[in-house]
Amino acid sequence: MDIIKKRTGSQAKSTIPFRLNLLFFIVFVLFAMLVAQLAYLQIVYGGKFQAEVDRTDKTVMTGSVPRGMIYDSKGRLLVGNSTANAITYTKSGSVKSSDIYTIASRLTKYMTVSVDDLTERDKADYILAAPNKSTQVAKQMPKSDRVDSNGDALSANKIYANEVKYVQKEGIHLNDKDLQRASLFKKMSAAYSLSTVFLKDKNLSAREIAQVSEHLTELPGISIGSNWTRDYPQGKSIASIIGGVSTEQQGIPDDEINSMLASGYSRNDRVGTSYLEKNYESILSGTKSQRQVQIGSNNQIKKSTVLYKGQKGGNLNLTIDSSFQKKVQEDLNTQYSAAKAAGITQYSDGAYAVVLNPKTGAVLAMAGIHNDPKTGDTTEDALGVINRTFVMGSAVKGATVLGALMDGVITPENNTQADDPIYLPGTPVKKSVYPAGTFSSLDAVRALQFSSNIYMMNLALKEGHAKYVPNESISMDSDIFSKLRGYFNQFGLGVKTGIDISGETTGIEGSTTNSDGKLKTGSALDLAYGNYDAYTLIEMAQYISTIANGGYRLKPYIVQSIQKTKDDGTKGALTSVTKPSVLNKVGFTQDDLNVVRKGMYAAVHGSGYWTTATKLADLSPAVAAKTGTAQSFYYDPDNPSSDPPETITTSLVSFGPYDDPNVAMAIVFPNLTSESGSYPNLLAHQIYTDYYKMTGQK
Repeated sequence: MDIIKKRTGSQAKSTIPFRLNLLFFIVFVLFAMLVAQLAYLQIVYGGKFQAEVDRTDKTVMTGSVPRGMIYDSKGRLLVGNSTANAITYTKSGSVKSSDIYTIASRLTKYMTVSVDDLTERDKADYILAAPNKSTQVAKQMPKSDRVDSNGDALSANKIYANEVKYVQKEGIHLNDKDLQRASLFKKMSAAYSLSTVFLKDKNLSAREIAQVSEHLTELPGISIGSNWTRDYPQGKSIASIIGGVSTEQQGIPDDEINSMLASGYSRNDRVGTSYLEKNYESILSGTKSQRQVQIGSNNQIKKSTVLYKGQKGGNLNLTIDSSFQKKVQEDLNTQYSAAKAAGITQYSDGAYAVVLNPKTGAVLAMAGIHNDPKTGDTTEDALGVINRTFVMGSAVKGATVLGALMDGVITPENNTQADDPIYLPGTPVKKSVYPAGTFSSLDAVRALQFSSNIYMMNLALKEGHAKYVPNESISMDSDIFSKLRGYFNQFGLGVKTGIDISGETTGIEGSTTNSDGKLKTGSALDLAYGNYDAYTLIEMAQYISTIANGGYRLKPYIVQSIQKTKDDGTKGALTSVTKPSVLNKVGFTQDDLNVVRKGMYAAVHGSGYWTTATKLADLSPAVAAKTGTAQSFYYDPDNPSSDPPETITTSLVSFGPYDDPNVAMAIVFPNLTSESGSYPNLLAHQIYTDYYKMTGQK
């Protein structure tokens, strides 16, 4: 037994050390392999891993450049840019709200910003962006704000919305410094990825710039730059024509976002939103600068290199002389104030005037006043010239006569007609403003001189092949409206003029048939003397220019030329010059035209009590004109009435000098309660006086 025990003990002593040694050996081998692997990775792939740690992505960012300037015809600056220092923030890709929270907190040590536009939601967003704050609030919220009725977790957006509500319900209490941080946080968070926003560009002190500059290393994405705003050195009397530019917050208009993004714009770019600023956006905006940005593995911008400094926007040189523009607006204000003092603007919605060069179509001045009949408040409204329509009355009679001459119902040699009132069943007598029987007959020249409505209605009867019998219904060709309007359209009445400003509207056509489908023959007669369809004032100006220049309907324009901008901001080479554009040639003969021109001359210089524009007779050089008066009604959109107050719209078209016209104008004073005062005539006289003095004509 002893022997067996001894053997057994001896066997145990030799087996245990061997197992331990084997285990130690295996561990040693594994450690050796690990060390070898680490050494291999360090030696062979160490550079690669280090490069991955230091990896950067390169991307190209664009930046805005100063917008082009706008000058008047004499080279005076109308619209420029005021440049100011700014503190900007460029948002990195995938940056966290907590990072923005930290940067905003640091930045408030060195600058102050306005907090006026902060909402309760903005404040809640700022509070929840603090480190771990969102998690803490989520735990404090009721379970129903985190999971649905089935026990499934709500979406992240829904949970966050509930967090916002919870914070607002608990009450938001931020001190002044917190509000500053919240304001910065809002602006920085609103930036699109890799886009730059302005954190402060107004009332920025030198101290703020210096302090921020000193701490840029601890403020990722923050830099010192510059920003611009539009300014108007000559005043804003022409601002409504020029239009507006969106703010950085407004960015690209929603209805153009897809097309503009495809053209290289960013969502928060400032762009032209109306009129000239919009029409010439591609010129005025210039070419964006380009920077190559290196973004590190932590999504922070590490390096920025300028690839292209950009090209400043091109300049627009207008056809408008700002000095003359101011005078026309002042003259309009004077006459409208006189109408107000006379107590006849109770229902008036304003007054408008436009002056063209009939040889080119260039706009020399556009002026307007919008009046609120309810308050009596007036504002400048030059754009009313192209986007408001009025029934102009007898001022269109030149087109009526020329249409009849082209139609052949009268000729330059044979155009005398009886001037008897027209009696139709169920309607008031249709006559001229002067008493029935004043004239037994009139030719075309005298009909224009005395503004005979009867003459024009007789022309319409002839063009419509109607047989008139007093007090009996008349029948006319079914195409009478399209025939009359077709002639009017050739002069620009009832069609868009094509002016290079966005927002132009076209005239309004009255209905051609009654509710029972019968032709409105009485309205066709009204159309012939300008008391039915409505036109814009720019259409009236194009029409009278067409008569003044011998029959060429020219496209009106405001931009005379486009010019580059040099690096120093001064004007460079011309890139384009606007040339007169003929839209159509009206098909009358020179003899036809002479009849109407003589009639418009007689309206100014003829004798007789009913001559309509004699207030212009003393002008030198001499001018021609046609006045208009139309019956209208005041419509109150807030209180429509079945029996609206009756009003009078007075108008005038004119050109001069008569022998060689280089200026044409159209004027309208709509919805007055009396036609007394001859305000369009008085205004035209003053505009001619100013223009002749400005151009040195005698």
